Amino acid sequence: MSIIYLFSIENMCSYIRTIIINMQDKKLKFRKKLASIIHRHRITTGKSISKISHEIDLTKSVWSEIEAGNRDPQLSTIWRMAEGLNIPPSQIILEIEKEIGSDFFIES
Repeated sequence: MSIIYLFSIENMCSYIRTIIINMQDKKLKFRKKLASIIHRHRITTGKSISKISHEIDLTKSVWSEIEAGNRDPQLSTIWRMAEGLNIPPSQIILEIEKEIGSDFFIES
């Protein structure tokens, strides 16, 4: 009986690892799409990271990390970034949804 129990625990651990890796991959995909949208809109404004981050009172490093896809921002930060980009925050969300699909779920 203990052999079956160990086998089941090993399978469960493997399954959990797979779920975690899958979630990490999906979060990375989300961050990269957000980054490309933020970058594209910033370039359209003609503003540097220094200028636009200063205008919305966000540190240059935070803006850079988000634009590089290395940071997962809070909604309030996305909202402030949208203000700096002179677009509604919903536009950013709609563009993400358009690019990754409306059936995309991070935790599935």
